[in-house]
Amino acid sequence: MPFFHDQERSDLRRQYVEAWRKHRAGTPLEPLEHQLVTVIEQHAEYHALLESGPDALGRDYTPESGQSNPFLHLGLHLAIREQVATDRPPGIAAVHRELSRRLGDVHEAEHRMLEKLGEALWLSQRSGRPPDEAAYLESLRRLTGAGA
Repeated sequence: MPFFHDQERSDLRRQYVEAWRKHRAGTPLEPLEHQLVTVIEQHAEYHALLESGPDALGRDYTPESGQSNPFLHLGLHLAIREQVATDRPPGIAAVHRELSRRLGDVHEAEHRMLEKLGEALWLSQRSGRPPDEAAYLESLRRLTGAGA
């Protein structure tokens, strides 16, 4: 069974495309749209795709295609930001601060962190169990040199 149903996937992708369209048109944004646009703005490599219309909604991004999934990438950024804002798992906000300080770039820190989030989600999906928050947090701490 796919991680997301195709219709749900299209609806989610449409939110990104619509938020970006509204932003470019200067139309007021809802709070969630503002969050989407903030992440999209940092990824110029995805702008043309988001402006391409229906092609952006239905394309599959498989490892075999050699292309990363831009919607997954953007969504993982949003997930990291939500985790940091709520400090869930506890300690992730401190890891984010330290990694951002060490790298001198919040966006690059998020990129490093979202790789670990992607791994945790993949392991969870593969095992059929909820993500292991302790193992995930430990993998993040190792990014700062603070892990065991």
